[in-house]
Amino acid sequence: MNFDYSDDQKALKDEARRFLAARSPVSVVRGVLDDPARSCDEALWKAVAGQGWCGAAIPERYGGLGIGHIELCALAEELGRALAPIPFASTVYVLAEALMLAGSEAQKAERLPAVAAGGLIGALAVSEGPGRLEPGGVKATVAAGRLTGEKLPVTDGDVADLAVVLAEEDGEPGLFLVDLRTPEVVRETVSTLDPTRSAARVIFTGARCERLGEPGRGFALLERILDRAAVLLAFEQLGGADRCLEMARDYALQRYAFGRPIGSYQAIKHKLADVYVKNEAARANAYYGAWALQADAPELPVAAAAARIAASDAYWLASKENIQTHGGVGFTWAADCHLFYRRSRQLSLVAGAPRIWKARLAERLERRSAA
Repeated sequence: MNFDYSDDQKALKDEARRFLAARSPVSVVRGVLDDPARSCDEALWKAVAGQGWCGAAIPERYGGLGIGHIELCALAEELGRALAPIPFASTVYVLAEALMLAGSEAQKAERLPAVAAGGLIGALAVSEGPGRLEPGGVKATVAAGRLTGEKLPVTDGDVADLAVVLAEEDGEPGLFLVDLRTPEVVRETVSTLDPTRSAARVIFTGARCERLGEPGRGFALLERILDRAAVLLAFEQLGGADRCLEMARDYALQRYAFGRPIGSYQAIKHKLADVYVKNEAARANAYYGAWALQADAPELPVAAAAARIAASDAYWLASKENIQTHGGVGFTWAADCHLFYRRSRQLSLVAGAPRIWKARLAERLERRSAA
């Protein structure tokens, strides 16, 4: 089993890096960060959609490229490296995967071509505030095809067109598709640590909805969707972690103290070595998750949890040590280090905190050993 990209996939990855270097420099990220009125970079979103990336894993019969999930993982890694301020994850990792996994033929035919073309932005509306959602604890309800309730926070909820919402109907949890552009939906942008990836409070006041998947299987389906998203997010995190290591290394080689590059001091060497080890461990887990996702293997639940945990841990350490390596200047607004730290925190929470994934991994390993 070869846990590495093929030559064609490496070529795609290289081309994506060149494209993002030209279209998504740090100035684009800062443009969103410095303007409270902007939630994403619309020009970059259109450019990425024009490359066909939104439809990388969507079958050709639904307007996608159909090149596969491994290629999507390669693109995700480059998007993470570039800190792309666009709703790619919510749309491609969540909405597209949810439709392909559980959508009816009519739902797929109607929505997937729009997702592939970049004309439909998605969001996942699950959380209802702090704490882990459990069966019986969902407050949002559906009655007579209308959804009522509140979700907070919803990543990209202020710019999304369509949301996948967890709600109860007749006392049973289910997933529902809701058009966020209707008058029955109220959206309020909320402040987060990373303003380049927006979030919102979404209030549903009898919004029309349609079921996604089987009745009463909301939590089971949500776990399957999150497993798929977790692998793709792991590659975004890996891309960001690798970039942090490069930034720290480059600065350590050019910054002098007492007549020597600071990279020659043992304290800095040990920091960077620790980051490298974490990144490589995360890469191994991410590759395993990519294989399981592409093959739709039975190992996917365990592989996804392991990839999610390792990538979150690696990105947090890399972004933190990048700031520390830069010293006093690393803490300033002018330095780019904080942009990666902000994104590392955002990505570690967007599909469930690492502690939740650790609990899932333990539960899944126990079930597998008992089988």
